[in-house]
Amino acid sequence: MAISKTLFVSLVLSLLLLDQVQSIQTDQVTSNAISEAAYSYPKIDCGGACKARCRLSSRPRLCKRACGTCCARCNCVPPGTSGNTETCPCYANMTTHGNRRKCP
Repeated sequence: MAISKTLFVSLVLSLLLLDQVQSIQTDQVTSNAISEAAYSYPKIDCGGACKARCRLSSRPRLCKRACGTCCARCNCVPPGTSGNTETCPCYANMTTHGNRRKCP
């Protein structure tokens, strides 16, 4: 009889502890979703921005492909056909495996 009471009490305490852990995890997920929503920026039209950026390129398809990759990761494309990288540091700092600039 004493073993069954001890087993019952430990089971109840385990369930209470499990409920507390689940409550904490739910609060963390909710707070992460709120913080991500607060800092999300509207997506830009990468196709249009890269078309404008690469319009004078000698290799427009290659330029648009690289620009599209960079735009998707950074959500920005510098204005003009070259330079102006100070307006988008993420775009300017991205490099290839050979440490060359990735973004046109």
